Order: sequence, then C-alpha cells, then structure tokens
Amino acid sequence: MTSASSSKSVFSKPSLKLAFASIGVVFGDIGTSPLYAMREALHHVTAAGGDLRESVLGVVSLLLWALLIVVTLKYVIMLMRADNRGEGGILSLVVLVETLLKKKGGIILGLGIIGAAFFFGDAMITPAMSVLSAVEGLQVINPGFQPFVVPLTLGVLFTLFLFQYKGTGGVAAIFAPVTFAWFIILALVGIRHIADDFEIFYAFNPMHGVMMLIEHPGLALLVFGGVFLSVTGGEALYADMGHFGKTPIRLAWLFVVLPGLFCNYLGQGAFVIAHPEAVENPFFLMIPAWGLIPIVIMATMVTVIASQAVITGAFSIAQQAIALGLFPRMIITHTSETESGQIYIGQINWMIMCGVILLVLVFKSSDNLASAYGVAVNTSMLVDTALGMVFFWQSRSLPRFIAIPALIFVFIVEATFYAANLLKIPHGGYMPALIGATIILLMMTWMKGAKLLTNKLKKESIELIPLLESLERRQPARVAGAAVFMQTDRKYAPSALMHNLKHNRVLHDKLVFLSIKTTEQPRWEEDRVEVTQGPMGAWMVDAKFGYMEQPDVPAILRSCAEKGLEIDPNQASYFLGRRVIKTSNTSAMPFWQQRIFIMLANQSARAIEFFRIPPDRVVELGMQMSV
Repeated sequence: MTSASSSKSVFSKPSLKLAFASIGVVFGDIGTSPLYAMREALHHVTAAGGDLRESVLGVVSLLLWALLIVVTLKYVIMLMRADNRGEGGILSLVVLVETLLKKKGGIILGLGIIGAAFFFGDAMITPAMSVLSAVEGLQVINPGFQPFVVPLTLGVLFTLFLFQYKGTGGVAAIFAPVTFAWFIILALVGIRHIADDFEIFYAFNPMHGVMMLIEHPGLALLVFGGVFLSVTGGEALYADMGHFGKTPIRLAWLFVVLPGLFCNYLGQGAFVIAHPEAVENPFFLMIPAWGLIPIVIMATMVTVIASQAVITGAFSIAQQAIALGLFPRMIITHTSETESGQIYIGQINWMIMCGVILLVLVFKSSDNLASAYGVAVNTSMLVDTALGMVFFWQSRSLPRFIAIPALIFVFIVEATFYAANLLKIPHGGYMPALIGATIILLMMTWMKGAKLLTNKLKKESIELIPLLESLERRQPARVAGAAVFMQTDRKYAPSALMHNLKHNRVLHDKLVFLSIKTTEQPRWEEDRVEVTQGPMGAWMVDAKFGYMEQPDVPAILRSCAEKGLEIDPNQASYFLGRRVIKTSNTSAMPFWQQRIFIMLANQSARAIEFFRIPPDRVVELGMQMSV
C-alpha cells in the first residue's frame, strides 16, 4: 500500500509537468556535450595510433561511467538530499554546513567563495563553447562557411545578453519543448547508428575504459580532459533544485536526459568504428545530409537555452553572494511578477558578456576553447563534493558507512579529472582560472574592507537606546511627520540620525529605526517583522529576509500596521547615511587593496534602489571615512 501510494506521488501529474519544464532549464548545458565531448576525447587516442575499435570502446565506456558516477551518483542520488529548505547550489550548501557545524566563516566559507567564483568563470566559458560548437556545424554543410562562424557566434551571443533585462518569462515556454525534442533527436540519431556495430554495447563494461588507460598511460589524462566535457552542466541539477524540486529533476534525468545521452554516445562510437574518417566530427557527420541544416539550427537554439540557464544561475548566485556579504549591493530587477527566482542584475550581465565575447575572439573555435573548458566547473564540483562529505558526516541523513566512501570515490574521480584539466592551463585553461582568481580577490577584498568599516563605525558610534533616553530628558524641537532611519546594527544609532541632530537640531514626531537581517534560510517563511517601542516613543522594527530574497522597505512598513505601527511608506521621510571612503596610510589593508575596495564601494547600488525606497522621500546625509 505504501509503495503504491509513493509510486503514484512520484509520477503524479504535477511532478511530470515540473519534470518536463526542468528539461528546458536544467539540462541544456549537459545536453550540448555530445556536440564536442566524444570528438575531444577521441582526438588524443586516435592521434597516438593503435586499435581504433578498442580506443572507441574505451572512450565510450569512460563517457558512460562518468555520467553514472559524477552526475547520477553524486548529484541525483546524494547531493540532492543536501537541501536548505528545498534550495540547492554551492552557497546554499555552505549555509547548510555552517548551520550544522554551528560555526560561520573559516574554511567552509572559503570553499564556498572558491566554488562561487569559479561558477562565474563557468558562466562565461559555457555560452562561448556551446554556441561556437553548434554554429561550427555549418562547416560540415559547406567548408566555405568557416569565415562566418565567429561573427555569427558573436551575433547570437550579443543578442542573448542584450535582451536579458526582459527576463526569460516570454520565451521560457519554448525552452522545455525545444530541449525535450533535442534529447529525443539525440536518442534517435544514436539508435540509428548503434546498428553500425552492435559490439559498442561492450562499452558498458568499465574494464574497456580502464584497459585503454593502462595501455596508453601517457594519454590517460588527456583523454580524461575530453571525457570531462560530458559531465559539465551536472552542477545545474543541484543549483536549480529550488525551482523544480528533487523528484521532477530526478525523473527528467533518469527517463529522458540520461537515456538520450547514452544512446547518442553509443551511436557515435559505433559510427566511428564503422567509419574511421568520422573521428573528425562524429556528431555532425552521422547526421544525414538532408537533416544537417535543421540539426544545426536546433543545436544553436539548444546552446542558447543552455547559455540562458547558466546566465540565470549566475544572477542567482550573485544575489545569494550579495545577501551573504560576499559582494557589494547591486540593483536586482525582478523580471517576473509570479516567479521570484527570475531576476536580472545588470552589472553581472555585462561582466559575463564581456568575458564571453573576449573568449570567442581569443580562441575562435570550439577545439581551441575545449583546451580552456573544464578548470572552472571542475573546481566547483570538487568544492561541492568536499562540502557534501562534511554535510553527510554531520547530518547523518544517510548512513556514514555508505555516504562517505561513495563521496570519497567520487572525489577521487573528480580529482583525476582535475589533474587532466590542469594540463589545459598552458593551452588556454589559464583564462577561467584567472577569472576565478580575480573574483576570489574581489570577494575577499570586499569582505575584509566591509568588516574593517563596520568595526570602525562601531568604535565611533553611540548606542541608540542610551542616546534616546538622554534626548527624552532634554528633547530637541519636534516636527510633524514620520522619519525612518535604516540601521546596519540595531544596537547603535545610525550616522544619519547623528548628522540630522547635529545640523538640523530637530526630530520628527514619529521615529522608526529599521534593521534588516539576512537569515540562513533561503526564504523567511515565519513572521517577518518584529516591532517594539523604546524611549521617546521611537519604534524599533526588525525585519528578516532569506538570502534568496530582496528586501522591500515599503512592504515592511505596511506590514507593521498589524503590530501597532501605523505609517504610510509614501509619506514618510527616509534618512540615509552616504559614506565617501578615502584611502588611509594607517589602514590594515594594503594601499592597492584599499583602492579595489573603494572601487567596489563606488559601484555598489544605492540603498534607495536596493531596498526599493521611494526616491522622492529620501534625505541623504554624507560622511567621509577611511578603512
């Protein structure tokens, strides 16, 4: 009875609908891997000579088992159990592990910073690699198209980034049908060519892969570098878990995506054994001539969808990083009235676009880009696995004797991939590594500078309650209306209050001190607002938001009505402090790092936009300080 009802819930209509929708968002990246993974993995083996049939069986075996170990075992079976109230992704995992350990910062946060930084590197290289590899299909149709590949790729990518501000709502409806059709095509094309040599099924025996590596030890890491391209995109299964849920993503993977990939890789292998000359570009060469143009168009559409998913993921990671204090505030635009996860961050969009266009112009072909691809995403994967081991050791949501050995095995496999990807660094792999290192530097600088600034403000600040008590005994002039003061620390008087008293020597009749706290939950689902009254009748408002939410000050104030605080957000005056930061010879930060911090602070979104405060009701009071 229990088994039947459980089965029914797994295959329920809502689960199946979400599974179908997830195909268009989650699996675009990994779905484009057949365009280049087999080609790159075979390239090194065939160049070394030897038995082609055994080489193909070995490479296909490695491809199949990489999908089973890295994606199915690690993400689908294990890491999707490590969710923070349904949310996944590397920063959610960091928060989850910190909560379990009851300790913030340190090595866990450091790992999260590394993983998040390299995710941005992946967000730049994935669109460049995917779209280039699809457009290169034109060369198979006619070699004369070769000079147009890079300009067409740049045109597609530029258009993609140009329209990001509109959101994905208008076109998301076609994502799932197009990507679903793509996986059906992958399966059908593969099945059609499996008949070229049915012995390709021997590739399911992992010993073929092992023996090939033993026979070609000098090529082992080079082959692994190509094989790794088949699992890029696996991170998306975990990162997008909050949008669709575990069950729909697992259903889509096990019943559509994995079978489609298996069939295509088996078909490519059988086709190359039967037609050795096809090793140059097995995916496009096994397409019949009449189907090449439709397949190139379809592949381009799917690579754009895959790129869209990675870019959207970068916006989501950036939003979490801002909430956790790893990035300065940025203006976050919600592009959908119904889907809270659909957001747009202009600064991140243009940063990624510049990186993508630079990569296309520098590398010019997917062959060359394959040399750079892998370092960034592999770094994020290793961080996921390391954090996963800590999670399963502490949470015991799976028996330790099962979870820990399984993840150690996965870590060894991914570390082998990493060794292979490190070989790519002299040939272009330095690009994503450089991007990741730069973002790590920016995050560390922002955190350090913000901490120094906070400590300095605390030393120079006066506690709010004692200040109000002293003002109550000797009150300044009062004027009609409500004044809202934003607090970074609810214990201390905001600088805007002190400057208002110093220069204007008046206070409003109704004083509201608003403190906003980011919680360790992705979305705060309990009572959001706590209201108390202090000296002089001042109102203390504490609001809580999840790290995947954007604070909204007018909405907070409206919700205070049921707690006794009646205030019209559109009639109140908002007093904000605006800091001008200068360098200092006595700072704990070196001069060059101070300059970077000041640059980041100047790029930071003003509180008006970030907290959605009515701009015509704001009074800004400036102050100059150093870190």
